Amino acid sequence: MTTIVWFRHDLRTADNPALWQAARQGQILPVYIFDDTTPRPLGGASRWWLHHSLAALDESLGGLVLLRGDALDCLRTVIEDSGAERVYWNRCYEPEAISRDTIIKFELRAQGLEVASFNASLLHEPWEVQTLSGGPYKVYSPYWRAVRRLPKPKPLDGPKLENVSVPAMGDRLSDWDLLPRNPDWADGWDKVWTPSEAGAAARLDGFLSNGLEGYGTLRDRPDLENVSRLSPHLRFGEISPRQVWARTRFVADSDPRHQKDAEKFLSEITWREFSYHLLFHYPTLATENWRPAFDAYPWRESARELAAWQRGETGFPIVDAGMRELWHTGYMHNRVLMLTASFLVKHLRLHWRHGEAWFWDTLVDADMANNAAGWQWVAGSGADSSPYFRIFNPVAQGRKFDPDGSYVRRWCPELVDLDSSVIHAPFEASESQLDKAGVRLGQTYPRPIVNHAEARHKALSGYENVKLAKQNTAT
Repeated sequence: MTTIVWFRHDLRTADNPALWQAARQGQILPVYIFDDTTPRPLGGASRWWLHHSLAALDESLGGLVLLRGDALDCLRTVIEDSGAERVYWNRCYEPEAISRDTIIKFELRAQGLEVASFNASLLHEPWEVQTLSGGPYKVYSPYWRAVRRLPKPKPLDGPKLENVSVPAMGDRLSDWDLLPRNPDWADGWDKVWTPSEAGAAARLDGFLSNGLEGYGTLRDRPDLENVSRLSPHLRFGEISPRQVWARTRFVADSDPRHQKDAEKFLSEITWREFSYHLLFHYPTLATENWRPAFDAYPWRESARELAAWQRGETGFPIVDAGMRELWHTGYMHNRVLMLTASFLVKHLRLHWRHGEAWFWDTLVDADMANNAAGWQWVAGSGADSSPYFRIFNPVAQGRKFDPDGSYVRRWCPELVDLDSSVIHAPFEASESQLDKAGVRLGQTYPRPIVNHAEARHKALSGYENVKLAKQNTAT
């Protein structure tokens, strides 16, 4: 008998419960369905990654049926063509995906098929981690403590793939036109990334060998390599959080020197879990303020300033470097990501949805749960958010986390010869320092589009509206 394995956010063979269970049943028919008619199709950077990840998965499996369109219609077509009697998949947790999968499961079971779904994307299901009162967590720290106490399932080995059957049907990957052309804005990305299960394993091994030591403090330094860069591999399921957890714990337990850094790294993996926890329990997280009082915030609209932020032309080097790294690689260092997001919502006072939409299109690890939870955290409208009055000074942050200016010099080459003492604030440099470095403010590098002190004052004034709305709601 044939079992269809419907791949989604789980583009791997190891620790893949749906594939593992199907292999025990007999013949496997692997399927991937590309539905770009959903309310939120994949952004450009994610499409690039998906193309290469699917090509790698096809090679690993020895074949993969590719279909495009409505998921239920596509599955019915495969079932009719193959005579399959079972359909297995690993669960997704986005609101639209939950609704879609519920309907598909009902319809296929009504046809007499066996349908089963599994957890392949999370350490724990969102409904498994509860407060003492039985509700969802709203603050990360107690959620992290709860997750640490729970036993972790061991990763599954990759199954034997001797019975993979791929009928002559479906599309060619090139038919989907996932790669950019005219212009190819992803040119060179293949030198930065290796989208695949093998690439994910190599990335994790490299990090544990060379980046884990010192991670607890050095992870905030964008000029260093003490970050894992696993996020896109996790996003597309080329590696599972169970695999990451088990491998990290093994390394830490083998060398006590790594315990503290490993704990910090695993807490970051758990932040991803917390984001999914929030999205599952609060399905409007990606579209509405988690804290309703923030509906009162007086956001501005400025297409000019939004474009300057998107292009990395704000006049604040650490912000501009981050936005340019994003454009050139599909990725941004996490510390700088937080700074660029804060600059948009607190210096420019543009709605977090503008930033969330831009990141959705430009990040290779664009993920509904992480993206929305992160933006709302920075804005102050989300769960476990920083106090509204915490407004990062981009100059001070640049000097603290990129002390020599190496990160800025890499992504803002027009500032490469500027003295380290002023590289994070060219507008404070003397005429002689600017002349020596060949920098002409307003010509070769932009002047700041806002004044930090004035922007901070206006942001705090705007948050007074939120405080009043919260007080009025309470009374």
